[in-house]
Amino acid sequence: MAFDGSNIWIADNIGNTVTKLRVSDGVILGAFPVGSYPVGVVFDGDNIWVSNAGSGSVSKLRASNGSLIGNFPVGTNPQILGFDGKNVWVANFGGNTVSKL
Repeated sequence: MAFDGSNIWIADNIGNTVTKLRVSDGVILGAFPVGSYPVGVVFDGDNIWVSNAGSGSVSKLRASNGSLIGNFPVGTNPQILGFDGKNVWVANFGGNTVSKL
């Protein structure tokens, strides 16, 4: 789950989507398709990043409208995401590695 300043983004690993909820009233603003078995979500100030544990990738979505900007291959079973102010870091549990995007 991630907060973008106005909305909460939640990974739905059964539906292979990330859902955007407005904080002020809980209204669902959309469910956006990502890769297989999404787990982690992080906000970088402009975009939402979602780790797709089942497809070994990270999806990047525009926070304003949920449009898919791209899918990026990373290691096996990516889960935890972090943002350091410049880069997105991905913990790949399947290979005991970390990817930097």
